Amino acid sequence: MYPLKFNDIFKSVIWGGDKIGRFKGITLTQESVGESWEISDVKGNVSVVRNGADAGLSLDDLIRRDGAQLLGQHVEQRFGTTFPLLIKFIDARDNLSIQVHPDDTLAQARHNSRGKTEMWYVIDAEPGAGLYSGFSRQITPDEYVRRVADDTITDVLAFHPVKKGDVFFLPAGRIHAIGKGIFIAEIQQTSDITYRIYDYNRKGADGKPRQLHTELAKDAIDYKLYDDLKTSYTPALDCAVPLVSCPYFTTSVLRLESSVKRPVAAHDSFSIYICMEGSATLTDSEGNSIELHRGETCLIPAVTTEVTLTPHDGALLLESYIA
Repeated sequence: MYPLKFNDIFKSVIWGGDKIGRFKGITLTQESVGESWEISDVKGNVSVVRNGADAGLSLDDLIRRDGAQLLGQHVEQRFGTTFPLLIKFIDARDNLSIQVHPDDTLAQARHNSRGKTEMWYVIDAEPGAGLYSGFSRQITPDEYVRRVADDTITDVLAFHPVKKGDVFFLPAGRIHAIGKGIFIAEIQQTSDITYRIYDYNRKGADGKPRQLHTELAKDAIDYKLYDDLKTSYTPALDCAVPLVSCPYFTTSVLRLESSVKRPVAAHDSFSIYICMEGSATLTDSEGNSIELHRGETCLIPAVTTEVTLTPHDGALLLESYIA
């Protein structure tokens, strides 16, 4: 087994921009591409391997063939034959809708699906850009419904100006929205369930107002107030700096100027590396090497014991696995 790259899955959306192609250094034929799904096991959007002997096989094919060798024993026991993470790049040319995602319990009861906890790493942001995460003051479920109806829901949301390198953890139930001018890497549970709460009265491609899920979201929202909704961390060089650790993923950031060895076997989990700046050579314990450039993501099978990351004129990577 060896480090795997997958074909990009591009999503054209009304709020999408033109940054993803430039970021990846490729020419896109699609317009308004707002998302690139890097690794996905969402039904109808399953990733396909693009490198090495397994090129052309789907992620599902690999899981059926390799099981715990790919996923890790405890990951396979917990998630079965479903790859548990969805990795994306998101380019917001315009404001995204105000939304919320259900937790596992609610998603299972309503949709026979897992919930959606996620995190964002801000790769870039235009001056003045910001996002919504959580509430700015306490409200009730009934007030929420009223404010959606009278277009004042954003008045009670916590707005966060953002800059490059900011991190936000968004557990299921937290109301949120990405603002225009923000480019992010997103790591989330494998789920495509979104309750759209408010969409600035925009119309979809069919000319009709986009569907809202006001009542479904009412029971999914966490109405508590939290003191700090942005993740704090201290940047460091040539080491893994922890960002988020939750039941669904553990993520660190690595800013590299020198080679670093990562003992990935310790996790009993696959590992994912997302390159957000520069490039690096990734060499595994079997001697397999790949080049990981800006805008690329790779999956390291759980049987790998160690990887060496060697940057070329600097690299910025996210590392994620299931603890």
